[in-house]
Amino acid sequence: MSPHDLPLWECCDISKAYPGVVANDRVNLRLMKGRIHGLLGENGCGKSTLIKTLAGIQQPDSGMLKFDGEPVHLLNPEDARRHGTATVFQEFSLVPSLSVAENIFLARLPMKRGLVDWPAALANAKTVLDRMDIDIEPTATCGDLSVGEQQLVEIAKALSLEARLIILDEPTAALGEHEIEQLHGLLRKLRGQGCAILYVSHRLDEVERIVDEVTVLRGGKVVSASGETRVQVDEIVRAMVGEVVSEHYPKERNATDITVLEARDIQTQHIHGASFDLKKGEVLGFGGVLGSGRTELARAVLGLDPLTVGEMRLKGQAFAPRSIRNAIELGVGLVPENRKSDGLFPNFRANGNVTAAGLGVLSRLGIMNLARETQTTEQLVEQLEVSPSAISKTIGLLSGGNQQKLILARWLFAEVDILILDEPTQGIDIGAKIAVYRLINEMTRQGKSVILISSDHDELLAMSDRVALVRQGRVSKTVAASELSHDDLVRAAGQPSSTSRNDKDAYHAAYS
Repeated sequence: MSPHDLPLWECCDISKAYPGVVANDRVNLRLMKGRIHGLLGENGCGKSTLIKTLAGIQQPDSGMLKFDGEPVHLLNPEDARRHGTATVFQEFSLVPSLSVAENIFLARLPMKRGLVDWPAALANAKTVLDRMDIDIEPTATCGDLSVGEQQLVEIAKALSLEARLIILDEPTAALGEHEIEQLHGLLRKLRGQGCAILYVSHRLDEVERIVDEVTVLRGGKVVSASGETRVQVDEIVRAMVGEVVSEHYPKERNATDITVLEARDIQTQHIHGASFDLKKGEVLGFGGVLGSGRTELARAVLGLDPLTVGEMRLKGQAFAPRSIRNAIELGVGLVPENRKSDGLFPNFRANGNVTAAGLGVLSRLGIMNLARETQTTEQLVEQLEVSPSAISKTIGLLSGGNQQKLILARWLFAEVDILILDEPTQGIDIGAKIAVYRLINEMTRQGKSVILISSDHDELLAMSDRVALVRQGRVSKTVAASELSHDDLVRAAGQPSSTSRNDKDAYHAAYS
C-alpha cells in the first residue's frame, strides 16, 4: 500500500461500553484524505460514541486509533486538535453573550503586546465567513443570531482551525436549502484540498448528494462497511433498519373545505402583512428560506409576538391569544424548532414532559393525581413506541427521536385542534421520522390540523396538502403541494441575499 492509500485516521476494533449497553462493538472505520465519509445509523446506534472517541472526549475500552498509519492515544480534545481534528457537534458550544469573532477564535484570539488584537480578530473572522460565503457580521452577538446562523458559526469555528479531519454531526439540521448548498459547496472544496470529512446526518437525501462512501452502524456494530452499500437512500435505509422501508413519506389526504384558522394581513415586529388560512384535517406547509419569516408567523399565531395590524379568526371567532398558555387553552400547540432549549424539561422523566400542557386534567383542588399521570404517560409511550426507559430515565438522557415523540405525546394529551410543527424531524433517524409522519396522519384523520414548517423540501412537499410560500415576512401565495417541485420552492422563496441586513436583524431577534 502506498502512502497515498493510507487512511488519515483509522479506527481499529474500537469498543466502548456504558452500564447496561455496549455503545461500540469492535468498530472499524477508515477515513481517507480527500473523501467525504458518511457515518449513518438510527439514534442510539453508537455514532456519537465513536465521534467522541475521534474527538478525544473519551477513550475506548479496547481497540486502537491510527493517525497516518501510526497508533495514537488521544488524551483529550486538545490532543485531537493538535492532530488536526475539528469537530462540529449537534449541540452548540457557542457563548451566546460573545461576538461571532470571539466564538470563532475562542481561547485562540490573536494577541499583540499582551492584549487582544481586535482588528486582526475581526479581519480573520471575516476571512473565514467570506470563505463560507456567509453574510454574518463578525461583531454580531451570537445570542442574537438565528439557530441556523449559529450552526454556521460553529462550522466557521471548525474551519478556522485549518483541520485535516473535520467531523460534522448533523451540520444541516438547522439550515435552509440555500445554506445547505453553500455548506456542501465548501465541503467539496475542502475535499479537493485533501481534507478528510466525517459526515453524520439523518437527512439521507443530502447524504446521497454529498458523501463518497458510507459506514452504517446498528446496535453498536458496523453492519455495512465502506464500499458495501451504494450511496442510495433505499440501500442505506435497508442497512440502517435491517429491512426494506417501502414508504418514506406515508401521507394521508384528510383535508376538508372547512376553515379552522384565518390570518388576514397580520403584522408584528417581524411579519409585514401576511395572509393564510388553514382547513380542518389539513397539513399546511410553510415554505421559505432561513430568515424568511416562517417561525415568526408561528409566533404570531401563538401570541408570542403581538399583532400590530390585521386579525386572526379561529373557527369563525376572533382569535388573539395573549400568551402561549392562552393559545393552548384555545386549542393551539407548538413543537418548537429547538426542542432542547424550548421544548423539553430535560431533568424530568416522561411524565412531567408529556403532561406539562394539560395539568388541569390531572388535578383536583390543586392536588395532582400522580397515579393517573403515570398511567396516561405509559399509554402514550406505548402508543408512540417510545423507549420504555423514558418512564424511569430523565428525558435529557434519551435519543433525539424519543425526545421528539414525547413532545408530540404532550399535544396528544392536551388534545389541541391545531398543532404547529417547526422542523419536527430535525436530527432524528428514519424510524422516528416515519413515526412522526404517521402521527401527523393520525391527527388529521381525527379532524385536527397541522402547520408544518420544514427546511427539508422533500418532506414539505410530500407531507403537506398545500404550501404557503413565505418570503420577507409575507405569504406570497399558497399552492397545492402536488403542483410544486423542489425548484419551484427555491424560486418562489427567493434567496436570502434579497433581504436587507436590517430585515435580517429583525428576523434574528425573534429567535432570541
